[in-house]
Amino acid sequence: MGCAALAAGAAIVGCAPPAPRFDEARLLEQISTLSSDDFGGRAPGSPGEEKTVEFLTRGFAEAGAEPGNPNLDGPAAWTQPVPLVSYRATTMEASSDPGGPWTPGEAFVAWTRREEAATEASGELVFAGYGVHAPEYDWDDFGDADLGGRILVVLVNDPPGDHHFGGDAMTYYGRWTYKYEQALAAGALGALIVHETGPAGYPWEVVQGSWTGPQFDLRAPTGDEAPERLAIQGWLHLDLATSLFAAAGADFSEAKARAARSGFVPEPLGVTADFRIETTRAELESNNVIARTPGTDAPDETVIYTAHWDHLGTVEGMEGDNIFNGAFDNATGTVGLLALAEAFMADGPPRRSVVFLAVTAEEQGLLGSRHYADNPIYPRAETVAALNMDGLNVWGPTSDVTVVGLGQSDLDDVAAEVAAGLGRVLSPDPEPEKGYYYRSDHFEFARVGIPAFYPDTGTDFIGRPPEYGMEVRDAYVAERYHKPGDEVLPEWDLSGMTADLEFLYRMGRRLADGDEWPAWSPTSEFRARRQRSEPLPGTQN
Repeated sequence: MGCAALAAGAAIVGCAPPAPRFDEARLLEQISTLSSDDFGGRAPGSPGEEKTVEFLTRGFAEAGAEPGNPNLDGPAAWTQPVPLVSYRATTMEASSDPGGPWTPGEAFVAWTRREEAATEASGELVFAGYGVHAPEYDWDDFGDADLGGRILVVLVNDPPGDHHFGGDAMTYYGRWTYKYEQALAAGALGALIVHETGPAGYPWEVVQGSWTGPQFDLRAPTGDEAPERLAIQGWLHLDLATSLFAAAGADFSEAKARAARSGFVPEPLGVTADFRIETTRAELESNNVIARTPGTDAPDETVIYTAHWDHLGTVEGMEGDNIFNGAFDNATGTVGLLALAEAFMADGPPRRSVVFLAVTAEEQGLLGSRHYADNPIYPRAETVAALNMDGLNVWGPTSDVTVVGLGQSDLDDVAAEVAAGLGRVLSPDPEPEKGYYYRSDHFEFARVGIPAFYPDTGTDFIGRPPEYGMEVRDAYVAERYHKPGDEVLPEWDLSGMTADLEFLYRMGRRLADGDEWPAWSPTSEFRARRQRSEPLPGTQN
């Protein structure tokens, strides 16, 4: 079969790459616009959201796509409303006996998602290991302990070891969201996660930047009671945690070693912590932006591309540059959606429908994608796959495509064939311990059973030494991730981004023009959820 069949999504192995369909200069211009100070960091519910929604709807319309929400009329048909509530801690105070006052921001961050304007909470600190209840691994960090009225101190990530959980790869049990959900289920008053840079995957400055501004949650439907919440959620700096254990006559390192063994039981620290948090609460409507290219022969079957348009906004009172522009994370993926929509329209309609979904509030716990997954516009059972973009390559071309969660589904086989046609190969996530599969929007689709694929920047950079790939990753996390420094840089090379967009286009085109239904692998934790909606441990459906 000739290379002309590429446009129809046919087999592509051995075909020469076509002329570039993605323009680096235009992509850079769009990224620069979205991540400019004028957009204020694109926080949900802010003037930056209004500008972002307008930017995206105009871009999709110019590409020739149609509005993606048939349930709404007029301009609103480009959106899916996402009801949110924001919580902002205007006062954050804490102290312990023994120990004295804690310095907010430097030693701890804490917040509450309860509806009260002021929350005062006092409770004994109890070390609860990794905060995990996993019967399938014969693991229970809570046992029969009475944790009512107590504040749990838990470790980040999974318990270590190759014989349980994911080995080196983080499972959902290692996510911070799970820790709080499980503490609530155990009846605790609050939960504090001990931050360590290695297991968390990011430095303390990311905690400061991500959890000192407004925190968001999905709003309960009108008439429903507000869901039960912990009184206190937060993070402890490692230095503070170490000193608290010492004040209790314990050694943090030794306690951590005990927690790494099955059979651990909660350990009261004999330290009482007092919190006072004043919170402003506001209800707001945010929006997912959705566009669609209808299919010709199977329009009810859908392939979805996703990317989150939001970032952390502007932090009031912060000295110096206080705008979290989010250029790499995720203006790159957002403009990638526009570029892919243009490519599909230029090459003619596919057999199946293709949806381009820009979701809100990813930075606040994947809220926009969770809302879509639980309230899908297009039926889950008819959704073939979700292909996610969260930070596209701005450092130059690679010979490989990193797949986060390699081995989860048949989508890997499709991806391998597409990559081979481009002279590339797939490579596994080089940092599985950081749990990226559970940290971006594809996870919410996987949670409800839809095969989800998340490619990341490769590590084998063409013309660069072998260590270059990890060097640029580490530098980004240390210097710019969730910081005001995530801006467009002069040294960016978008040839890697255009190559990855070509890969994503061909993969989505093949799925949209074909009739295959990718399945989860036999070992995937999401396999059973293709036919039934079943939450992961600790999640709320």
